[in-house]
Order: sequence, then structure tokens, then C-alpha cells
Amino acid sequence: MFQLFLLAIALYWSSVQMKIHFSANACLLPICCLYGAAVTTVEGVGSTKTRVHPVQERLAKCHGSQCGFCSPGMVMSIYTLLRNYPEPTPEQMTAALAGNLCRCTGYRPILDACKTFCKVRSSDNRNTRLCLLVSTRLFSADEFQPLDPTQELIFPPELMRMAENQPKRTLLFHGERMTWISPVSLDELLDLKVAHPKAPLVVGNTGVGPEMKFRGVFHPVVIAPARIPDLNVVKYMEDGLTLGAACSLSVVKDVLANAISEFPEEKTKVFCAVLQQLRTLGGEQIRNVASLGGNIISRKSTSDLNPILAASNCMLSLVSRGKKRQIPLSDIFAGDGSNTVTPEEILVSVHIPHSKKGEYVFAFRQAPRRENALPIANAGMRVLFEEGTDIIKDLSIFYGGAASTTVCAKQTCSALTGRHWNEQMLDEACRLILKEIAIPGSASGEKVDYKKTLIVSFFYRFFLEVLHLLPFQDPCHYPGIPMEYRSVLEDFKTKMPQSVQIYQDIEPNQSPQDPVGRPIMHQSGIKHATGEAVYIDDLPSVDGELFLSVVTSSRAHAKIISIDTSEALKVPGVFDIISAHDVPATNEFYYSDDPEIIFARNKVICVGQIVCAVVADSDVHSKQAAAKVKIEYEALEPVILTIEEAIKHNSFFEPKRKLEQGNVDQAFETVENITEGEIHIGGQEHFYMETQSVLAVPKGEDKEMDVYVSTQHPAFIQEMVAASLGVPANRIMCHVKRVGGAFGGKLLKSGLLASVAAVAANNCFVNNISFSLNFVSVRLILSRGDDMLITGGRHPFIGKYKVGYMNDGRIRAVDVKYYINGGCTPDDSVLVASVSLLKMDNAYKIPHLRCWAYACKTNLPSNTAFRGFGFPQSALVTETWIAEVADKTGLSPEKVREINMYKEKEQTHFKQKLDPQNLIRCWNECMEKSAYYSRKTAADEFNKQNYWKKKGIAIVPMKFPFGLGTPYLSQAAALVHIYTDGSVLLTHGGIEMGQGIHTKMIQVASRELNIPMSRIHFCETSTTTVPNACASAGSAGTDVNGMAVKDACQTLLSRLQPIINKNPKGTWNEWIKEAFEQSVSLSATGYFRGYNDSMDWEKGEGQPFTYFLFGAACSEVEINCLTGDHKNLRTDIVMDVGCSINPAVDIGQIEGAFVQGIGLYTMEELKYSPEGVLCTRGPDQYKIPAVCDIPEQFSVSLLSSSQNPYAIYASKGIGEAGLFLGCSVFFALRDAITSVRNERGLKTSFVLNSPLTAEQIRASCADDFTEMVIESWGRVCSSMSG
Repeated sequence: MFQLFLLAIALYWSSVQMKIHFSANACLLPICCLYGAAVTTVEGVGSTKTRVHPVQERLAKCHGSQCGFCSPGMVMSIYTLLRNYPEPTPEQMTAALAGNLCRCTGYRPILDACKTFCKVRSSDNRNTRLCLLVSTRLFSADEFQPLDPTQELIFPPELMRMAENQPKRTLLFHGERMTWISPVSLDELLDLKVAHPKAPLVVGNTGVGPEMKFRGVFHPVVIAPARIPDLNVVKYMEDGLTLGAACSLSVVKDVLANAISEFPEEKTKVFCAVLQQLRTLGGEQIRNVASLGGNIISRKSTSDLNPILAASNCMLSLVSRGKKRQIPLSDIFAGDGSNTVTPEEILVSVHIPHSKKGEYVFAFRQAPRRENALPIANAGMRVLFEEGTDIIKDLSIFYGGAASTTVCAKQTCSALTGRHWNEQMLDEACRLILKEIAIPGSASGEKVDYKKTLIVSFFYRFFLEVLHLLPFQDPCHYPGIPMEYRSVLEDFKTKMPQSVQIYQDIEPNQSPQDPVGRPIMHQSGIKHATGEAVYIDDLPSVDGELFLSVVTSSRAHAKIISIDTSEALKVPGVFDIISAHDVPATNEFYYSDDPEIIFARNKVICVGQIVCAVVADSDVHSKQAAAKVKIEYEALEPVILTIEEAIKHNSFFEPKRKLEQGNVDQAFETVENITEGEIHIGGQEHFYMETQSVLAVPKGEDKEMDVYVSTQHPAFIQEMVAASLGVPANRIMCHVKRVGGAFGGKLLKSGLLASVAAVAANNCFVNNISFSLNFVSVRLILSRGDDMLITGGRHPFIGKYKVGYMNDGRIRAVDVKYYINGGCTPDDSVLVASVSLLKMDNAYKIPHLRCWAYACKTNLPSNTAFRGFGFPQSALVTETWIAEVADKTGLSPEKVREINMYKEKEQTHFKQKLDPQNLIRCWNECMEKSAYYSRKTAADEFNKQNYWKKKGIAIVPMKFPFGLGTPYLSQAAALVHIYTDGSVLLTHGGIEMGQGIHTKMIQVASRELNIPMSRIHFCETSTTTVPNACASAGSAGTDVNGMAVKDACQTLLSRLQPIINKNPKGTWNEWIKEAFEQSVSLSATGYFRGYNDSMDWEKGEGQPFTYFLFGAACSEVEINCLTGDHKNLRTDIVMDVGCSINPAVDIGQIEGAFVQGIGLYTMEELKYSPEGVLCTRGPDQYKIPAVCDIPEQFSVSLLSSSQNPYAIYASKGIGEAGLFLGCSVFFALRDAITSVRNERGLKTSFVLNSPLTAEQIRASCADDFTEMVIESWGRVCSSMSG
């Protein structure tokens, strides 16, 4: 479910003559349910051909678009909000974006654009000039066109007339396989239910839709009752609210909010609890279509509403043919099935009662992400006291997430009735709950003990909430709760972040026409926001186009016995099924001892390996057929999934790497202390917004083929496709306009997938040519689930370390081993392991150091390059033992970091010279700008005054080496044409994937040719114009391609110089015209040979890097010790980027990488089944950071007066470095946990692995409740063993 496909829906309610606007996910919304609605897509909001809408303009000009793939979804969410609220509050704006995801920007610039529409403007001091040549202004609000609501699209009059004049009638739609029926009366619905007893009722399609799409569930008939008035009622009754079952959750939310404002507080406690759950249930786009009744009837364990509705004694109105009845909602979760909803019954409405005097109602939840995420566990609780006492008269406790559906702690409630609301009751309640609520284990890896801890923690929170309110009834008898406990009663809220960006302004004497150093908008920014930017799947279909779906292995290690395609070939529209036998030439590519494989031939070596692919006339038919391919396997041993298993079986890719300096063994004998430990670091999914995408088009002669592909490396695609087809590379033309995010994930894997598509296209073309002149093209667009299953991601890591140090904090000796999970084929694993060794020192000088790196060969999909390339993992290991030394010596972590930091010109552990001056500057500036010491004191004071909430703060330095290690990997070329009208066409080998490389290259060309950027155009990256280009990777794109563009422009300018000298006052067009007439070539290639980087692994020394980037980040967090939830309060980053070519782009790269680092270190968790199946295969299960996760205060400063003699215009490659700084949040969380453990007298030494999720935080904040869970688990184990 991706926000790119968001729609703005407008409906006209003739009964009240009112138009409503709401956003929805197109991938969930059946087109049949849009009858009578006006649908607006991003193209309808505005375009460059007509008028760019203010939302689109501001998003682009505020630099809120990088790769651009998510931008249309952002536009639609903001646009829809503005249609309903032209001057929204910041809270409304952040809520509107809660359902949107972006992987590139880090959200800050998107929110900057949003703020310009808000009624209450933020005080970011964005136009402040801090001092001479320092600027904080990335855009000018004066340039924005005003938002004029009167100029918006009107609701189509013909639809209004239709709604007012046409009588409602049943709608019937017949598709190829299914029928959609939309009745207009309850009687008709009952008849349909009798006629089609198995047909699901669909309102928002948020339940049935995903089941059909992802689980292959098929319904031949679907009934859509949303147009029935009885199911849409909203009635205010004397004893509560009655809401129709088809009411959307957004309608329910608004109705409850209005009721809370109108009714006395005593009556609205149930409303408040339900509303609290609704605020975080899904995003706006889900709530706008999901129905109240569907949420209840589905009885899903993950429902946030059912526990609180059940606990609150809500009533269900049910109807069947000839019968009406009402039952308590709690009955359907009673467990005995005595009074549940029968198959023939329809839920008409839900009655939510007013609360009573002496009644308290609360709801709780904990999820992997605070907003738009299914809960790990949730609860609804209600207590009613005997009048004027604290004696329990009635108690209801319901939990979600604990079993397959909502469960009731019925025995616990019965046992506690009549008890006083005190600590004795609390202790007994927790033990009873743990005994009664049985939580089954999960194959997806969820920990049972965390859920158990949550269910008792929720009850304790409920206990505190009620205890806090009792004094308002009788303060003499009920003293309330201690002050230090009260902060836990406040949930973390998402606020509009405040931010500042500081960069060095251009020199006063710089030409106004020279764009270098200015915050120039991304050249495709407007097209991103209008939806006009073209990605692979936007390319128009060609005659004869076919669609491809892959069939992947379901076993981790097995022999293929047979492949049965008979049923698949019967599916209508299926053209062919392609396998290894159809590959004309190379199917296995040997870049090392183990091959990279296009199609599995005789055996499979991971779940998700491509076995064959189905070619059909539509995407739907190809997927249907792929599901029908049957593969018979014979299990092979061993099945190795984890690093530990690889170590046990000695399963590694060669070579292993080692670096050593000093005398490590002798140093360990002389140090005063030694500590040993290990840390586990999980993998990370790239989660680029545009999945792997290929369009292969045979050209009909000489075996030529055009390949349009979303890749970082077109030349590599060309090479692999040519090899697989057995043709020379000059017959394969690879084209890349732009890429919707990559982060390292579109290198080798893109080549394999392009080869799959090319082989299919070639095979179909060869088979088709005898009877048709159509040239068969094949389109392969991976679904999100398939992409995550097939492509791998960041390498999981285990770091095992032994550290020798002195009492004063000086680290003298380190012996460390890194094990990375490479997966089933080599890919880049050995290189990642090598780089992790070279960069492991981070910012620290260790006199005696020995480090090993092993790339483990396992039966998981091959892991691959990912932003940072090993550094984020190995440096986290380093920072972990830095923090551990601080714990052991009693020194602060920042003190240990300062003591061991590089301080003067010296050599790294591989003997490359290093000048750490800018490292020290970044550290000191970050200390100062973040006010670290005063905030550390404030955090300590906060922690003394709050028991269940704690703050933590950490500051982390960074040294990030730049370089690709081998000279030929950093060569680059460019081609520049000047046309006779004076316009310039620029081409180079770099790929635009969100990092703004084309924008920067146009800036370079503009400076070198001394012409405006508007005269320069970039079309596409293609192997036809720039051959043999190296990959856009390792942050090197601007460095190397900038040099090539500069070279080409200088060649052209040198040719023009005699003409300019003869006519110095002439215009550019006059010079070009004269040059053409003098037969001067107006086309030039530019070339950059690359950097002289090298590394001798035998000697353990070399100069593998060209230069170093430096930075520092300080982050502050607050944790909830009861749930493990946390809030990122503030982050200050200082980064050395040399002289920035485009500060807006560079700051955006830093922020985006940092937020991606937050994901890596604190929330993104890949889970595999014991059979090696990836369980987290989509946004439902795998959570990347959202708007709610970025710091409330976010400051980025670019280090001033920094020069870099090795790169274009003294800049530095910035794309990767910022990701590691996300670990400042990890160590701030560690600081908060340390405070908890110190307060509770727990041992200081403890292990935190990455990602540091809420589960791990909660487990580390050990207390009576975690002890109860351990005790109850021990009793269960004892009874089982007995």
C-alpha cells in the first residue's frame, strides 16, 4: 500500500447538499465503489502544461522531493486536507501525512512546505542571517503563489444532478472472474446474503483487499453495502451514540470528537478512549475508507478498536431475514461461542454508551511504529466503583495481539470484583492476568515475553490512570499517585518539527548567474510533484507488450525434482514460461568462485531464488499463472540461515580479511582492564519506493534490444543482458531516465532481473517473429513483497570484541572479529567485509589493533550494497565498546570519545595519512550548537523527577572515508552538445536516484560555460551516449561525473575562446552561430581517469580512500519504561561537506540518510521463519521511519571554511555519511536505559543489539513486571517438563 497511488475523492451527499473530500489508497480502493464520486489524481491537481498547484510548487521549491516517487502521494494528502481546511493547524498537517512514507528526504523539507499553509506559522528563524557568509535560508516564501480556494476544481455538476435526481438503484458490475453487487436497501442486502452466503461484505476493502492481493483469496461475488442508509446512521441517543456499521473510521473519529466537545466530561470517557485509538489506527487514507463494522466483524487480533469497544459494553444491532437482535460486543470475544454473530446475520449499527459516574475507561497500544502500524499488543479496560468508594463493582479487561482474536481476562475480572483499588489488588491482578492470558509463540519471531510484559504493563498504566483520577472524587481518602509517576500517563504525541539549516553562503563577488553554492531546486522537482516525472512503469505500453511474473523457490536449500507448468499454461493470456533452459547463453555469472544465477537450474539455495517466470498478456494473468506453477523439491542439507550456523559449518566466502597494527597481544598484557563482548546488528531492507523495474524491447533487427531499467549501473546491465543473450554489448541499449530510490540495492540484482526480462523478451520475439511483425516487449515490475523476498538488503552483523584500556579511559588494544551474513551468493559481501575493516576505527586512534572480517555463506537471499557499505555496522561495534569502556571506568561516554579521538596529523590503521582538524571542529561545534552539557544536566534532573519516563542524550563523532578503492571504478565520462540556437544538451554516466546529481551537473556546466542553467538540459543516462560508465555508488557520482562534465565544458570553451576574444561584447548565441559558421565542433566528450586509490591486503596498508568526511551528531530521546516506546526529541548535526555545490541537496542528503539510520538502529527489523522465509515482506510488517519518528527539533549545520582539493569545486561526496549518525539516537536510548538501570540498582554491564526496538528497551528496563513474566514463564516451563 503506497501513497504514490493516492487519490482525492469527492462525494456529494444530496440529503444534506454537502460535498466531502478525502484521500484514499488507489491500490485498496475498488473502482466499482467510486460510482458517483469525483476522483482527482495528482495530474488533475496541476501540471506544467496547465497550472502548477501551490501544493506542488511549494513541495518542490522547499526541496521536499528527492527521488520523487513518493511526491505525488504527499501532494494528494496535503491537497485533500487543504480542500477541507484551507488554513490547517500543524497538528492536522502532521496527521494528514501520517499515512505517507518517504525513504529519501527524512521528511523535514516536506514538512517545511506544509508549514507554509498552516494557520500558526512556526518560528524556525528561517530568514535569520547568523553572521557574514552564513545562511539559513534554503527557499524564499516570497516566490510562492498564494493558495486560493476559489480556484480549486469544482464538483462536477452532472454528478450533483445525478445524486439529486436519479433514484438510487442496485449497481451490478461483472468482471472476468468476479461480480460486484452494491445494493441500496437493507432488505435487498438480506436477500443477497441468503443468495450468496459466502460473499464478503466490503466497504473499505482494507480487510478483504489485502487478503485477495497478498494471500490469493478469491471471492467470485462481493457485496458492497456502503450505499445503504441504515448502515450509515449517526444518532445521538440519551444513553450514547449509535453509529452505522458502514460509517468510515474517519466519520466515527469526527463524530466522537464533536460529542466530546458537547457532552459533559463524565459522559464521554468511552468516547475519549475510542478516539485515542482512532488517532493512531492506520493513516488518514485508511481511516477514510475502513468501516467501523468491518473492524468489528473481522475479529482480528490486531484491531485497536475491538478491545476498547468490548470493554465499554458497546452493543451490536444485528439483523437477518425476519429477525433483529442486539448483543453485547463483548459476547463475540467471550470464547464460548454462545452468543456470537451467525453467518446469515448482518451488523447494522454499533451503540457506544455514555460513561457513568464512578466509571473509568482507558485504551492502550504498543506498535513497531507509533502511527500507521498494526499493534504488537493493545488493550481496552474499564472499571466501575461502588458509589463513593474505591471498591470494584464491575471490571472489564480485553486484550488484542495476544491470540488470534481479541481476548477477555474474564476470570481475572471476576476475581477482582469487590476488591479495593490498591497495590495488593494490582499485584494479584498482574499475576492473574499472566496466568489467564495465554500467548502462543510466533513463527515470525515475535517474543512472547514482550507481549506478556506489555499486558501487565498496560494494566499497571490503567491502575495509575484510575488512581490519579480518584482524588478528584474524594481527595481526603485517595492521595493519588506520586509526582514522579505522573509523566507516564502522557502518551508521546507527534508534533510539527522545528528545524534550522545552516550553510556557508556564496562569496559576495560571485556572479549572480553562477549557480554553484546556491540552494537550487531539484531540476525535476516540479515534475515529481505533478506526477509528470516518468519512471519505468510510467513508460507507455507498446504494441504486443507482455508482462512477466517470477516464480520463486519456497525452500532454502533443495534439489529441484520437477517443475509442473501445466495448470499455469491453462490460464487465459499466458504466452510462455521461461526457465534456465531458455537462456541462450550465460545463466551463471562467475565474478568469484561462486556464481550469480539468473534462473535456478538443478537446485535452489534460498527462499526467493527465481526458478522460472511467466509471460502473459497482463500483469494479473501472469501473477495468476505464476501462483499455479508447482515445483517439487528434495531437501538438501545443511540449511544454514544464521551467522552462528555459518560459523558452526565453516561456511564462508573467500577471501577472509585481516588488518593489524602494533603489538596487540603484548598490549593486552600491559593494560589495566580488559572487557569482552559481542553485539548483533540486524539487516535492513532498502525499501526504495520504486521497486525493481525493467522494460525489455527487442528492436527487430540485428538482435538489438532497448532495456529500460531502474538501476544504478546501466553499463553492468548492458554487460549482463548481452552475456545472457549471447550477443555483443553494442546490441544492447540501456536507458535510465531516473530511479525512484536505490541506496545500493539496484546494482547486481537489477542486472539479474533485467536478464530475466531480456531472456523472456528475446524468447517471445523469436517465437513470435514467424507470424507477426509486432516486436514483443516484456515488462517486469516486482511487487513490494517479491522485491523484498528476492533482492536481499544490508548485511546482518555480529561483532565480537576484546578491548584493553586504562583507568583513565585510554584504549590501548582492540581485537575484533566481524561476521557478516552474505546470503547464498557472493554479490558484494567480501567487499563489504573489507570496507568494514578499513572504516572500523571511526574517529579513534587505537595504537594496537587487530581485526578480522568474515563473509558468511548462508541460505538466505544474497545481501548486497547498502548506503554506508559496512561502515554503519562496524562503526556501531566500535561505539559500543567505547560506551562499555565508559561504563567500566565511570567516565562519561563523550569523555572517552574525546580521549581516544584522532587529534593530530597521523596515520590510520592501514597507514593512510589523516588530518583530523575538521573532525575536531565538527565535534566542538556540535557540542556548542547542541548545548550538550546543559542539556545533559537537564536530562539528569528530569530523570530524578520521573520514574517511568527517562531522557537520554548522546553525542557521536564520525570519520567517513571516501573512495572506491580501485582507480578504474572512479572513472567517468560526459558528452556535451551545443546546438545552433545556443541550447546545451548534457549527458554523463551518473544516475539520478534522488541525490540531485543531474541538478549539480547542470550547475557545473552553467559555471564552466558561463550561461544560465535554463539553457542546459539533461535527457537521460544511456549506454548509447556514455559507454562503460561506472556505477553511481559510494557517494562518488558528483565527484567523478562533475570532473568529466567540467572537462567537456572546458574543451568547448577553449574552442570558443578565439571567437569570444574577437567579440567580447557579443552574446552567447552570437558566439555559437559564429562557431558553427567557422566549422568549430560544438560537441565534446569529457573524461575523468579516476582517483589513484589502492589497497595492499597482503601488507595491510595502502591508500584506499581519496579523502575523509567528518561529522558529529547529538541526539536526545525520551523513553517510556513501561512499554519501551520512545520519542526523538532533538538532533543537532554538524557535517563537513567541503564547499557545497548545492546546500539544499546536501542538507537533504544528510537528513535523509540520518533518518534512514534511525530506521537501521532503532526500528527496522527483518524477521525470518525457521525455514528461511522472510516474514516481513511489506509495509504492514516492515516499518521504516515515518513523520512521527523524526526529531521534534532538527538542526543541520554544514562546517564552514572547509576545503577539499581532491573533488570538484572543493566539495565532498555526501550521500552515505549521514546514515551512521543515526546511531546517536541508539546511544541516547542507551543513556536513558542506563539511567533506569542505575536507579533500580541493576548491573551496569548490559548488551543492546541493533535495532534497539521497543521490545529491547522494555526488556532492558527491568522491573517487577518483567520479573513476573520471567517467573510465570518459569512455572510454565516447569509444568511442561514435569
